[in-house]
Amino acid sequence: MSSKTIAIFGGLLTVVALGVWSVTVSATAAQTAAKPPVARKQVSMPPLPFGPRDPLPRSPQVVAAVFKFAAEHPEVLNYVPCFCGCDHMGHKGNTDCFVKSRAANGDVLVWEPHGTECQVCIDVGQQAMQMYSSGASVRQIRTAIESKYSGQYQNHTPTPPPPGPAGTK
Repeated sequence: MSSKTIAIFGGLLTVVALGVWSVTVSATAAQTAAKPPVARKQVSMPPLPFGPRDPLPRSPQVVAAVFKFAAEHPEVLNYVPCFCGCDHMGHKGNTDCFVKSRAANGDVLVWEPHGTECQVCIDVGQQAMQMYSSGASVRQIRTAIESKYSGQYQNHTPTPPPPGPAGTK
């Protein structure tokens, strides 16, 4: 193969990959916009994407608890931004750091492994989980997390604001 043929093939492959990514992101955004997320106890979850010997930035118990919270509370984490720079991966909010895809009924089908590696993602999710358990509204959680992280990190996910009037849970 000539270098010109390789360059053309590489360019076409890039265009196709970007097209598939764009359609996937658009379909996911349309699905999210069409149906607001709700709290949902998971009927069945796939095995968590880490094992007992995997190095984790937080204890396995904390990481597992945050993954479970992300699975069961998209109505919280869909509206909480992440600050680690995962926006370049197409993430829209902190829930995307842990959940890659869901079934039509809301059950997690595939985990996002990025959440096992990133201390910022885990810390944002853990703070949201703790505040939610203490009775904070989604708006209060988001405000606290933005206050804590926006001064430390330049980028954040393009996370939509929580629906409903200010102060609702």
